[in-house]
Amino acid sequence: MDLDTVRVFIMTRGIDLGTKVLGAIVLWIVGRWIIGLIIGLLRKVLARNGRVDPTLAHYLGSILGGLLNLLLILAILQIFGVQTTSFAALLAGLGLAIGTAWGGLLAHFAAGVFMQVLRPFKVGDFVTAGGVTGTVSELGLFGTTIVTPDNVTTIVGNNKVFSDTISNFSVLPVRRVELTAKIANGVDPTDAMNRLRAAIVQIPNVVESPAPDIEVLSFTPEGPLLCVRPYTANDHYWQVYFDTNRAIVRTFKEAGYPTPETPLAPRAVGPGATGTAAG
Repeated sequence: MDLDTVRVFIMTRGIDLGTKVLGAIVLWIVGRWIIGLIIGLLRKVLARNGRVDPTLAHYLGSILGGLLNLLLILAILQIFGVQTTSFAALLAGLGLAIGTAWGGLLAHFAAGVFMQVLRPFKVGDFVTAGGVTGTVSELGLFGTTIVTPDNVTTIVGNNKVFSDTISNFSVLPVRRVELTAKIANGVDPTDAMNRLRAAIVQIPNVVESPAPDIEVLSFTPEGPLLCVRPYTANDHYWQVYFDTNRAIVRTFKEAGYPTPETPLAPRAVGPGATGTAAG
């Protein structure tokens, strides 16, 4: 191939191909910007409408984004002369194979639809779902995003969430804090419970109703084990949790209670006992 042939090819086909590539790049950048603008506008409009839940708004935005991105890809293919009708037919022909290979992905999508209908939780709820505990930040097409208490973003497949046990801690107005306090043998349990009850009700954000539960939970060799269970709103759970622990330590210290210790086993006495002799 001589230089004239190469030059003619570049001047004819090369320029045309370069123009198409440049047009595709521009269309992709502009299209993605417009898609982001449309999705953001949709979510803002739905957020202003008090009847639309933020969870549903995120979900609808994800669906619309997927459809618009597919249309953008078809438009770019048409720039290169690919017939979109043929491409659509090809997608339909591959649909069964893709559905079989990505059965799990489609299961996540179907589970997401059912979750939108049944509404076991919404964005902002504190839940345990799919074995992960945290605050729901987004419900997507295929996965639910949960931010754990240690500030780790975790994405759980919708099918795993929907097929597993879901615990929603935000549905009811108050939540019980589960703590225990051990007292030494010889300490009056009634006195300890009365002192704790007076200290717990002074903790900020502990609700009056239901009243805190402070009772003898069980007995151990070191002494009675008390359950200490104040109630609070979910937003104040950890504040009440740690304040209650501090109140237990402070109350027992002010009362002068001894530290619970495990009783020593009696030493064996008899013919088989051994010892040291002086001399």
